Amino acid sequence: MRNLIVNADDLGWTQGVNRGIAEAHRNGIVTSTSLLANGRAFEAGVQTARESPRLGVGVHLNLSDGKPVAPAEQVKSLLDENGDFSGGPEALLLRLTAKKLETKEVEAEWNAQIEKVRAAGIRPTHLDGHKHVQMLPGLFAVALRLAKKHGIEAVRVAHEASSLRAALTSGGEPTGVTLKQGVQARGLKLLARDAREMTERAGIGAADYFCGIAQTGVLTKRGVQQLLASLPEGTTELMCHPGYADADLEKSATRLQKSRETELGILTDNDIRKSIATLGIRLINYGEIGEAGT
Repeated sequence: MRNLIVNADDLGWTQGVNRGIAEAHRNGIVTSTSLLANGRAFEAGVQTARESPRLGVGVHLNLSDGKPVAPAEQVKSLLDENGDFSGGPEALLLRLTAKKLETKEVEAEWNAQIEKVRAAGIRPTHLDGHKHVQMLPGLFAVALRLAKKHGIEAVRVAHEASSLRAALTSGGEPTGVTLKQGVQARGLKLLARDAREMTERAGIGAADYFCGIAQTGVLTKRGVQQLLASLPEGTTELMCHPGYADADLEKSATRLQKSRETELGILTDNDIRKSIATLGIRLINYGEIGEAGT
């Protein structure tokens, strides 16, 4: 059986992102999403989840954007002089290497993020990371501990399968972008090379395959069609970022702007939906991984 999880990252970022994710689920192939506990549209994201009972909702663990959920005095090593999270994965990696980032503070912040999502009445289906932060050295173990603590049964292992990355490439993407992001994907494998084995030892579920890093922001319809035709047996996660580019998104620190609307169009395209039906691909979310082989 070939199973596909289509996970829309960044629920709760802005109202426009929330609307796009809801539409991609309601009228398209998105089966799963991950919620930013410190997103400016968190409450509206929670409402989106409540109105979409078949949409799996995970927690999008964040150390890169916005204010912390935990009290600032408890997570000082994660913040800049303005009390904001202080950088993307590259900066965080440098600070981890220099021992300027306290792992115990990462755990406190992520625990607070998970507790906020749960307090809103959502039972998380999985954990993943904003900008794949959970794959940084030492942090995957933190994510696994928190998954066990909160009874969360799955995590994202962001090891992009090279064969699926190749299938998802249509040839119409900006070469520089896909090359850069392809290097990032390979780097994530090196940074947390034991992640899949750690997940298995912890008794936590994960998709068998993962893809979407190299095509972040440059996803094409042709690439998705090629991916569907190449999908292996087992469970694959396709990461995506649908949404509408509203005023709040334009003001926020993300390069993913109009590309979210392009992805929304692809994910709701009738040809894509027909291909999934014709190929006999089963659409599931992370909460159904345990049942995926039945």
